[in-house]
Amino acid sequence: VQLQASGGGLVQAGDSLRLSCAASGRTFSTYIMGWFRQIPGKEREFVAAIRWSGSSTYYADSVKGRFAISRDNAKNTVYLQMNILKPEDTAVYYCAFARDGFQLYPSSRATYDYWGQGTQVTVSS
Repeated sequence: VQLQASGGGLVQAGDSLRLSCAASGRTFSTYIMGWFRQIPGKEREFVAAIRWSGSSTYYADSVKGRFAISRDNAKNTVYLQMNILKPEDTAVYYCAFARDGFQLYPSSRATYDYWGQGTQVTVSS
């Protein structure tokens, strides 16, 4: 599975961005797709995840109410709509793919088998 993330950029505090992650290659009947972010010197942290059915979504407390994850199975793409962006949201954002859609811990990095290359999001104050 190859993951291509896009949509990052430089925005001002309060603005919105939508990240996309297109998956290609082998297909799976169930999966989890997630977004993580990382700033230099810190561990990669969980942002949001969604199961293949779209019925279950998960968010980090820091983004709950501001970010929304969704997926389009026809396009093999997952989106992260980011609203009311804050300077502390500045990071490289990575999408990730888990082959087993029944994994119990969508917020854990260990759940995921494939990772995209990352897209930079910078929020100025």
